[in-house]
Parts: sequence; C-alpha cells; structure tokens
Amino acid sequence: MKLQQLRYLVEVAKQGLNVSEAAEKLHTSQPGISKQIRLLEDELGIQVFIRNGKRVVAVSEPGKEVLRIAERILREAQNLKRVGEEFSREAEGALTVATTHTQARYALPQTIAAFVQKHPKVKLSIKQGSPTQICEMVVAGEADLAIATEGIALYKDLAMLPCYAWNRSVVVPENHALLALERPITLEDIAAYPIVTYDFAFAGRSKINKAFATAGLSPNVVLTAIDTDVIKTYVSLGLGIGIIATMAFEPERDRGLCALDAGHLFEPSTTKIGIRKDAYLRGFAYTFIELFAPHLHRKEVEAALLAHAREEA
Repeated sequence: MKLQQLRYLVEVAKQGLNVSEAAEKLHTSQPGISKQIRLLEDELGIQVFIRNGKRVVAVSEPGKEVLRIAERILREAQNLKRVGEEFSREAEGALTVATTHTQARYALPQTIAAFVQKHPKVKLSIKQGSPTQICEMVVAGEADLAIATEGIALYKDLAMLPCYAWNRSVVVPENHALLALERPITLEDIAAYPIVTYDFAFAGRSKINKAFATAGLSPNVVLTAIDTDVIKTYVSLGLGIGIIATMAFEPERDRGLCALDAGHLFEPSTTKIGIRKDAYLRGFAYTFIELFAPHLHRKEVEAALLAHAREEA
C-alpha cells in the first residue's frame, strides 16, 4: 500500500468519479491511476469503486470507509511533513487563507502587510469564495485557515475561533432624504426605500433578515451581491440604499456616498477563524492568527484545538 495510491483514490472521489479529471489534476495518466487503484483493491480484497465497463460509476459501501480512512491518513502525512518543516525550515513555507471578499478587501490588508514583513520567506496565498466554499477548502486541506462570519459552525471538522464583532451601516447618495433626519435611523425608514445588500450566505445577512422580520416589515431588496464594492456602485447609480458592513465604508474612497450608523438596529455579527481540528499549524500560522485577532495567542489557539480534540474522543 502506497500513499500515492491513496491520493489517487481520494482525488477520483473528489472529481466526481471522473478518472480523467483526477489524472489531469494530479498531472499523471488515466491508465496509471486506474492501474494503481486496482492494485490497491486487490491488496485490500475489496472493490472500492463500482464500475460499468471502464467507467467508475459509484463508491461501494466498504469503499466509503476506505476513502474516509485514506483522507485521514493523507492529512496526517501532511501534518508529519509540516512538523519536519517546522524544525528544518522554520522561516520558510506556505500559508493559504480562504476568506470572503469583504474580509479580504477590508479586514485583512493590515494583517497581510504585517505578516509579509515579518515572514518574507513564507508564500502567502489568499483564496476568496462564499462561506461554504472557503470552509470546504479548509476541510479538504486546500487552505489552512477560513475567515468568515457565516458558515464555519456548520462544519464539524472545523474548530471555530471568534475574532471580532462588527455591525452595519446604511449607505446613501449625498443629499439623500435620510441624511436630513434629526434622529437615529429606524428599520421603518430603511424599509421605505429599495435596498441593495449582501447575498443571503454572506456577511451576516441572516441578522438583517431577522431584524426586519421581528419588526413585522418586508424590505424591498432589489439587488443582492457578494461584493461590497458592487453594492456601493449600485447605490451610487440610484438603484437603492445599501446595507453594508460598517468597516466597508471608506469616506475618502467612497466619494458621493454617506454612511448612517445602523448598529442599533441589527444584532452584531462575529468574524471567526476556522481551522481543521486535526491540523498541525506551522509557527507562522499562529503569527498570522494573532496579527488578525490579537487576543488569540498561540496558547489560546492550541487550547481550543485540544478542547475540540477531546470532544471528538
């Protein structure tokens, strides 16, 4: 049994049982993958994949358990590699952070700049996606950390570390009628206008919906987007008023727009970091976490991972 055979198994499953795509992903040949998988099946004495002619069409019941164990073995092999690198190449390596557009654009720049200055030999990669997509990247081992507001709690393989709380503002064009109010803005004020805001899966959108529902209001959401800059663009064009994360409003850059504080109208949201419970983190990964969330020192992160490990035991 070889690790390469396990990689072939897992990749075929990951590519929807398409051996050709798995071969392309792994930069090898389709016949080579098929041969190695059959050799492994012969060694195990079971059929992992069910075939129709030369096509793989399903995973057998014992094959599902084999895949689960293979994935765990490959993760542990990666952890072993990281342990070695931690002591042989302490200042070098790679760190992949998966996050949403709002976090990448508005929350992470200072952290990234400080990290690059502190660890110039570490290759830092930022991947963007929806909360679901970035969590799945970490679960699959394609990223080391997930940073998001939504989604992390839904994945049992991820430990969740709260970072900071934030709330929302309403953005409107200059000279908008809401700017003339001599009192704090209300949900009724907002509901009187077309609204442009985040897609439901992003940036605490559930808290926005909950606030209006509790007040018995049905807001007229005319456009949703995953990108805060898109929301602000359409507000500038007069499509409606925007509800965005307060941190995403930049007065110097967002000329022609004004922001009204709406923190009193919605429950605060919390940005969190998600880490695989069984991951071995390099030292520089702990540095990145602490730069982003200063209260999350290495000992706090390690304690959280250990607590999750005990829960799973």
